Amino acid sequence: MSAVEEAKRAAAKVAVEKHYPKDARWVGIGSGTTIVYVVEAINALGVDTSATKYIPTGYQSKQLIINAGLTAVEFDAIPQGTILDVAFDGADEVDEDLNCIKGGGACLFQEKIVAMQAKEFICVADHRKLQPRLLSNWKSIPIEVAPIAAHRVIRKLEELGSVNPVIRPSASEKEGPLKTDQGFFIIDAPFKPLLIKADIEAGQDGNGKDGVWAVSVLADKIREITGVLEVGVFHGLTGPQATAAGGIGGQRPVAAYFGMADGSVAVRKV
Repeated sequence: MSAVEEAKRAAAKVAVEKHYPKDARWVGIGSGTTIVYVVEAINALGVDTSATKYIPTGYQSKQLIINAGLTAVEFDAIPQGTILDVAFDGADEVDEDLNCIKGGGACLFQEKIVAMQAKEFICVADHRKLQPRLLSNWKSIPIEVAPIAAHRVIRKLEELGSVNPVIRPSASEKEGPLKTDQGFFIIDAPFKPLLIKADIEAGQDGNGKDGVWAVSVLADKIREITGVLEVGVFHGLTGPQATAAGGIGGQRPVAAYFGMADGSVAVRKV
């Protein structure tokens, strides 16, 4: 196993040990390479999972759940009013405020609705994903869009300052653009690194001047474009913050665990 895979496994083990509820009933399971080790870590706990339902964020995570001998339940099949005890997921990039970019695996819509139905969202990643600002290393924002509106959305993104946003192709050129589980396209939109709260408090302008945006401002602007289903920026309230405000679930994780190059696990909390 490579050092990066060992780092993912170490982060998953610590995150699950710290945040898997003792009597979990409903658990969100995200997508991506790190989630393999989250499911592995859940089984390694040795707890009784017979009464626990696991909600996947896509085909890959559903197969992981089933292959591990756990019970998978689709999001639209959970009883109305059900709040997930916890949701574990990875990220393509995480900044100092725990804002995340997700959608490299094209499951961002499912990932967001699962995170926002949970008491808390826990992010698990390797050290490469920890960056000071979003779009430092991961260069574009994944955006899920209706195929009929894709070119219109691209024009609107260019107006917001994105340089060369593109429709993500599928693995085979013959198949054309990649299709999500919803039958939508993904547009990958490059922007300049996004400002965090400290940047705004220091006097920087995050309202789009010269293509420079604050995380939440840009995410909200993109979300407003007709034809956009969801934006791969997870920001705003955490689950506990949403609960305190009278709602449920938040996009932003309460904690992020990173497997480091030296074998240790670093944690960042809100």
